[in-house]
Amino acid sequence: MIKHLSLTFFVLLGFSNNSIAQFDGYSHEIGLISGPIALQSDYGERNDLKTNVGNTGFGIGIVHYLNFSYDASCPCYTPDSYFNNHFKLRTELSYNYIELKHYGRWVDKDNGSLAVEQLRGMRGKTQIMNFGMQLEYFPNYTRDFTATQGGFGPFISLGAQVSYYDPKTYSLMGPLGTTENTFPNYLAPSEGKPHGYTSDSGTVFSVVSSIGTRYNLSDVSDLMVNLRLQYFNSNWIDGLNPNPDLYKENRAKDWLVWFNVGYIYYLQ
Repeated sequence: MIKHLSLTFFVLLGFSNNSIAQFDGYSHEIGLISGPIALQSDYGERNDLKTNVGNTGFGIGIVHYLNFSYDASCPCYTPDSYFNNHFKLRTELSYNYIELKHYGRWVDKDNGSLAVEQLRGMRGKTQIMNFGMQLEYFPNYTRDFTATQGGFGPFISLGAQVSYYDPKTYSLMGPLGTTENTFPNYLAPSEGKPHGYTSDSGTVFSVVSSIGTRYNLSDVSDLMVNLRLQYFNSNWIDGLNPNPDLYKENRAKDWLVWFNVGYIYYLQ
């Protein structure tokens, strides 16, 4: 994971430097974001509060913005247009870590059955590294927000990312893959894997959408609050994927919700 993180960081650094060269005539912003994450996956029961609260983790990230409304080389505003005044392009490198277990009525049962004990003993964790871009839309003029200390700048965004995931799946009862330690649903082959669980890493595309706001702290800095939904084009992000042809309840791919707070600095 460290090797992949380092490689992607240098890709981001190279992209940012290239952006400055290719988009001369605009201004740039950089920032840090962090906050809690909830992963909606095959661990736990769907629409269960304990699952949503329990299967959580944290995320951190580095962001770069291309600000179309201001030309840092003048310094002056860019030509007045709707796109320049309402959009920013965001590039991001982020890291997520989540620990997982089963919650809900199926593990809360106290009937002493082997199946309940197998679910209770199953554990997982996953690391996700994301790199991609979002186009952010600000309903209010971005140049007016920048010039108003203490003002708010709400936004929504849509974009895509490449996500590298590295899950680990195991059981407190012993090695997975045996009928003694493994819940039956996870023993059947699933989508190219010998079982419905795996610790194999992979790379997928994901779609991200956010809603949030900025708060202007000064002429050169903002505070940002952001709620993100990220939908992965895979059901293996958490390391679990019982055969969807046999188990129809396994119909949704993995997705996460990330609430993060960030500090944004305007490069002059």
